[in-house]
Amino acid sequence: MNASENTLSNILLSSGKVAQDTLKTVIQEQGVHPYEACQRLIDLGFISEEDLLKLLGNYFDFDYISLKNFQSKNLFIESLSENFMREAKFVPLEVKDNTLVIAINNPFDESLQDAIMMATAYKYNLEIHLAKENEISDVIETLFSTGSSSMERLIENIGKEDEGDIALEDEGDIAHLKDLASEAPVIRLVNLIVSRAIELQASDIHFEPFEKSFHIRYRIDGVLHDMESPPKHLQAAVISRIKIMSKLNIAERRLPQDGRIKLRVMGKEIDFRVSTLPTLFGESVVMRILDSESIVFDLDHLGFPKEKLHNFEDLISRPYGIILVTGPTGSGKTTTLYSALNKINSPDKKIITVEDPVEYQLYGVNQIHVKPSIGLTFANCLRSILRQDPDVIMIGEIRDAETAEIAIHAALTGHLVFSTLHTNDAAGAITRLLEMGMENYLVSSSLLGILAQRLVRVICPQCREIYSPSPEALQELEVRPEDASRIKLAKGTGCDHCANTGYRGRSGIYELLMVQDDIRHLILEQVDSKKIKDKARELGMQTLREAGWRKVLQQHTTGSEVIRVTQVE
Repeated sequence: MNASENTLSNILLSSGKVAQDTLKTVIQEQGVHPYEACQRLIDLGFISEEDLLKLLGNYFDFDYISLKNFQSKNLFIESLSENFMREAKFVPLEVKDNTLVIAINNPFDESLQDAIMMATAYKYNLEIHLAKENEISDVIETLFSTGSSSMERLIENIGKEDEGDIALEDEGDIAHLKDLASEAPVIRLVNLIVSRAIELQASDIHFEPFEKSFHIRYRIDGVLHDMESPPKHLQAAVISRIKIMSKLNIAERRLPQDGRIKLRVMGKEIDFRVSTLPTLFGESVVMRILDSESIVFDLDHLGFPKEKLHNFEDLISRPYGIILVTGPTGSGKTTTLYSALNKINSPDKKIITVEDPVEYQLYGVNQIHVKPSIGLTFANCLRSILRQDPDVIMIGEIRDAETAEIAIHAALTGHLVFSTLHTNDAAGAITRLLEMGMENYLVSSSLLGILAQRLVRVICPQCREIYSPSPEALQELEVRPEDASRIKLAKGTGCDHCANTGYRGRSGIYELLMVQDDIRHLILEQVDSKKIKDKARELGMQTLREAGWRKVLQQHTTGSEVIRVTQVE
C-alpha cells in the first residue's frame, strides 16, 4: 500500500466511519487510487460524500463548503477552460485581492494546484475548499450554460488588447485583414464558438451576415438554434479566421469555396467541412462537424425495431442486387449505409465506396472521393471500380441515368450495390428510377429492397415528464378505445442538459419496402408509386408515420416531432 492509500486508511479508520474490513476490500484488494476508493465507498453507501469530504478537509486543512445555494458571480477566467474544470473537478468561485478562491473535489490530486497556478500565469494565490462533485458540476454549468459571460468577456478583451476598433474600414486591405484574423483574441473567439458547438453536440455551425448584424446558429439534433453572436464589426475577422484555418483564399469573396479543417477540441480529433458562399452582406460560412470519435456505425443503435432490423440484415447479407436508402438531406442515410457496410465488412469481401465527399473513414473499406472538376464523376469511378473485382459497392447517390444504369449493371453481374436517392418514401424510389429511363425489367430483377428513413429527436431523459394524452391525440395515434385509458405519453419540459429544447439526441424511424414477387410484378406493369405502396402495406410494410407513432407510444419521442419529419400518408 502506498503513502496515499495509508493516508486514506488512517483518516477513515480514526474517524470510525468505515470498518477495517471494508477498507481492506475497497483499497487493498482492489488496488485502486485513493480518490477512486473514495468514490467506491460513496457509491456502495459506506459513507456519505459530505461526511467523507469533511474528514478529508480536516486532514488536508481545506474547509468543506456547500455550493447548493451558491450565487454564481459568473467568474470567467479565460485561461481556465470549461473542459479543464470538468476533467479536474474544480471551479473558481471568486477573486479576493490577489487570491483565487476555488472549490475542488479531489484533494489527492497534488498536481492540480500547480496546474491552475501555471494556467493563470501565477497571478493568484489559491484558497482551496472541498465541495461535492455534482455541486461543482452545477456551478460550472451555470458559468458556461449561456456562454454570455465568456463571449462578452472575449469581445471586451478584443477591444482592450487592440486599443482601438478592429473593424475594417476597407475590406480590400487583405494584409490587414489577415493580421486581424491571426490575432490571439479573434482566434480565441472562434475557438470558443467551435468548442461550444462540440459541447452542445451540434452537427453544423452557421455564420450568417446581415445588413446590421452577424448571426451564429447551431444545428442541434437537426434543428437550428440562434446562439449568442459577436458584433457586426467582427464579422470580417471571424470569417477570415475560419478561411485561414480551412486554407481558403481570404482575398476571394466573390465565389463559393470549400475546405476542410482538422482540430483537436476537448481532447478529440474532429474534422470540419467548411463551405463559403457570397451573399449580399458578406460571406456566409457553414462548418459541418464530423466527430468520428463520437459516432458509432452500428445498426443495433440506430433505432430499428427488432423485426425491421432482422429484415434489413437479411437484405444486406444477400450476394448481389441493389439496396436503396432514401430520404431528404440530413435524414441519416450515410450513417445507415456506413453501419450496413460495417456489419458485412469481413476479410473475404472487397468493399469500395464512391462518395461526394467522404465524410468518415471506414477501416478495411476502399473509399473514393469524387472530383467532377477533373472528370472523376460517379459514373467514371464506377466503370473503373468494376475492374477492381469488388464484392460490395456503395454509391453515395444516384444522381443521373448514367450512374443508375451502371449500378443496375453491377448488381446484375454479381455485385451487392448500396446507394441513396432523394425521394419522400420507399415506393417513390422505384418510380424515380423508371423516370430516369431505366428499363422496368432491369429494375424489377436487380432491386432487393428500399429503406426510407427520417430522424426524430428523442425526449431528454433529464426532464422527461409522463402525461395522459388528449382524446384527439389518441385518435391521431390510432389507439383502440379499450386501450385509451392505459396509454401514457412523454414529453420534455426543457432543462440545461438539453439546452431547454426538451430533446437530447436523435433516433431513426424507418419504412422498409422488401421487393417481393408481388412488387416485382407491379414494377413490370409500371404502375404509380401509390399502388406499389398500397401493395407493400398489404404485405406488412409499416409507413414512416406509423413507425413514428410507434416511437411516440413507446415514450421515445413526441407526436409533434413525428409530424414535423413525416408527410401526411
